Amino acid sequence: MKFKVVVLAVVVIFVTSCGNEKKEEKSSAPVEVKKEVVKKEATTNPMDDKGIGPITSLTLADIDETMVAEGKELFKMKCSACHKISKRVVGPALAGITERRSPEWIMNMILNPEEMVAKNPIAKKLLAEYLAPMANQNLTEKEARVILEYFRTKKAK
Repeated sequence: MKFKVVVLAVVVIFVTSCGNEKKEEKSSAPVEVKKEVVKKEATTNPMDDKGIGPITSLTLADIDETMVAEGKELFKMKCSACHKISKRVVGPALAGITERRSPEWIMNMILNPEEMVAKNPIAKKLLAEYLAPMANQNLTEKEARVILEYFRTKKAK
């Protein structure tokens, strides 16, 4: 009888020790850690974002009506196929744009749309929302500046 108890104890010890090895194998296997990607929302003021492009600083004076007229005509020729002032079309409505974005950002978006939508968080977010990248109209800095002047007269209602 003692022999059976000893044999049974050895078997139990053997079986339980084998079970521990399996657990160790599982625990020593590489553990896949799921990383939660948290999108960092832009915590900065959008008016502080100057965008990416040739315009790094711009000081605005009083509205120049001559530039506004030129900007209005240029906007009609180059931009109005995708943008309207007061309604969303292919791109966003532009009324109040100067209240939402810095002058530098607006001009850089006009002059350098490819790099802006690739690298600038606000432009990337707009691309995700509107699904159509802004076309580069190959405007000069002077042309972009007169369009900006036109935008300055179009306040949000």
